[in-house]
Amino acid sequence: MHLEGTILRGPDFDPVEGRVVVADGEIVRIDATAVDSDDVILPAFVNAHTHIGDSIAKEAGEGLSLDELVAPPDGLKHRLLRAATHDEKVAAMARTLRYMESTGTGTFLEFREGGVEGVAALRDAVAGEGVAFDERAIEPVVFGRDDPDVLGAADGYGASGARDADFDAVRSETREAGKLFGIHAGERDADDINPAMDLDPDFLVHMVHAEPIHLDRLSDRSTPVVVCPRSNLVTNVGVPPIRDLADRTTVALGTDNVMLDSPSMFREMEFAAKLADLPAREVLRMATVNGAAIGGLNCGVIAEGKDADLLVLDGDSDNLAGAHDLVRAIVRRAGEADVSRVVIGGDEVVPRSD
Repeated sequence: MHLEGTILRGPDFDPVEGRVVVADGEIVRIDATAVDSDDVILPAFVNAHTHIGDSIAKEAGEGLSLDELVAPPDGLKHRLLRAATHDEKVAAMARTLRYMESTGTGTFLEFREGGVEGVAALRDAVAGEGVAFDERAIEPVVFGRDDPDVLGAADGYGASGARDADFDAVRSETREAGKLFGIHAGERDADDINPAMDLDPDFLVHMVHAEPIHLDRLSDRSTPVVVCPRSNLVTNVGVPPIRDLADRTTVALGTDNVMLDSPSMFREMEFAAKLADLPAREVLRMATVNGAAIGGLNCGVIAEGKDADLLVLDGDSDNLAGAHDLVRAIVRRAGEADVSRVVIGGDEVVPRSD
């Protein structure tokens, strides 16, 4: 397989006219040459924080506080998840996976509720078990929750927050197993940030209420942070200090609960870019290579030897034609209608329509 157009190559997304050659799921060559194509080729997105089990309850809970919506064990989402059948959850998640693929997401880091059974439901959705879709190409990094035994089924552990339980034991277990440990922190207030950082997590999620002392700790430890600004706005907890965080550590973007927001990285990038007024290339890194680094993945950048997770946009669409700064246009205005092709692991999951 090869893709032709303007290639946003490397971590700085340097625009190069040419072709990307793919074999056995890997980028094997990037040829700089004249081509007859208006396509723009960039890495597929890495959505660094999701809860796609919430697909059963989109836009539920209007007017509820954050705790009323999502706090374990009796927040609205948890009650709805307990009430839903396995098949209902699998079917709802499968539809979200299809949407994520169609909007250019190549992989995602999922905090999956429900212990071992919750992880199994997600695996079934990915495999297309019992749903009227083909097997998905998208493969998540799954962080189990709610049960220490979930580490045998998941790629890591995703803790709800240091105020909710004592996570010292499960943190030790993830370290011994060589698996990842992530934890929510600083979403409601600053009180749980230091306890979360004391666990020496592989990454933190949210950090809306990070204070100078926490920013200094982040800088000292280089602890990555995943921010979800649209979700934070919906739940009325504030918005993260994205620029301050990015000045000190690796920052990635996530869309958080499907209950609250669509899992569109286009929308998350646009919102984050306009909220923080960061350089477009930095925001695009947050949506690609930074999330890949947090998840220990070999994708998120167009370079030889990287996994062939690629997004192709129509550079001559009514929305993108005439862009003076291509990367800025992608970050601030591109959307699903501009998607021409999506390739995940070398497989074309969204083919060109013409």
